[in-house]
Amino acid sequence: MTKARLFRLWLVLGSAFMILLIIVYWDSAGAAHFYLHTSFSRPHAGPPLPTPGPDRDRELTADSDVDEFLDKFLGASVKQSDLPRKETEQPPAPGSMEESVRGYDWSPRDARRSPDQGRQQAERRSVLRGFCANSSLAFPTKERAFDDIPNSELSHLIVDDRHGAIYCYVPKVACTNWKRVMIVLSGSLLHRGAPYRDPLRIPREHVHNASAHLTFNKFWRRYGKLSRHLMKVKLKKYTKFLFVRDPFVRLISAFRSKFELENEEFYRKFAVPMLRLYANHTSLPASAREAFRAGLKVSFANFIQYLLDPHTEKLAPFNEHWRQVYRLCHPCQIDYDFVGKLETLDEDAAQLLQLLQVDRHLRFPPSYRNRTASSWEEDWFAKIPLAWRQQLYKLYEADFVLFGYPKPENLLRD
Repeated sequence: MTKARLFRLWLVLGSAFMILLIIVYWDSAGAAHFYLHTSFSRPHAGPPLPTPGPDRDRELTADSDVDEFLDKFLGASVKQSDLPRKETEQPPAPGSMEESVRGYDWSPRDARRSPDQGRQQAERRSVLRGFCANSSLAFPTKERAFDDIPNSELSHLIVDDRHGAIYCYVPKVACTNWKRVMIVLSGSLLHRGAPYRDPLRIPREHVHNASAHLTFNKFWRRYGKLSRHLMKVKLKKYTKFLFVRDPFVRLISAFRSKFELENEEFYRKFAVPMLRLYANHTSLPASAREAFRAGLKVSFANFIQYLLDPHTEKLAPFNEHWRQVYRLCHPCQIDYDFVGKLETLDEDAAQLLQLLQVDRHLRFPPSYRNRTASSWEEDWFAKIPLAWRQQLYKLYEADFVLFGYPKPENLLRD
């Protein structure tokens, strides 16, 4: 009996000692002096873009080693998905509805890097930091600390431990192809026992499968109480990036892809309530196909009404396709190293892959043409009342300002 009690005591003490060793290791790696730029941080000029060197490579290796140890010690494991793979994704048939709406362009491009791109990145980051620290711009959640962000709101931060990268994906901003790139970099999806090497060989339905990516919201299951500590370490050491686009153009793109194409999920969840509330339809078909055949579609005006309706978010938060970027990526709590834009996608993608030191092994997939262009805004908003346009701008003002998009004055005045 005494021996059994002594054994249990030694087991508990040994476990506590091992946890203490882990914490000491992370503190020695710099976590004890971790500094997270938040909205309370004083603005300062952005330094030149960092170039990973040998010391950083050793740090990343050490981080991965500790992650592996923690997986074993805490009994948590993330299995790599071994999903069946289709052949290389083919473009939709020319002239098809999908091609018209999504605007695919599968032709290869030779992106040339401008000598001013480094300065452009510094300016984008400086604007972002400056407005996060500026009290003149106020929006919900701006002043909260990183520790106060719920785990459920960290699901868009994808982590690649192999190359030290964190990507915050924004739907309708080339996120499908950037998710493909992250899968290739992290080796998180296997086909016949081997990781994918060609981003375009990864089927679209697997790209958006949550099991294909390690995201911050999954850290709690892996690391428990250590999860926030490890997030901060990775945020300090890794290259953090996101891609954005003009907020109003992103809304138009979201409307076109989700409501101008037959989408059963979005029809049932969003189109049906919109048609009932804002188009006075009481009896609606059960499927999107039947509704489209009957000519029952959500109008862009119905969509804007839905976004402006104060009751909308009392029922549920905005869907990620039209949720504001500041709510998806927390740019005032996370100090991003790279801010890409869809308007300069080819150049920015080439620069980012070079920054991550993977440009010799990987190219960003051929992207789709930005058919939802800024020049279309006036046409799309022509039938939207001025008061609605002004309210909509206030709703997305933070995204316009933080990411340096000009206020669309032509839409906000008579």
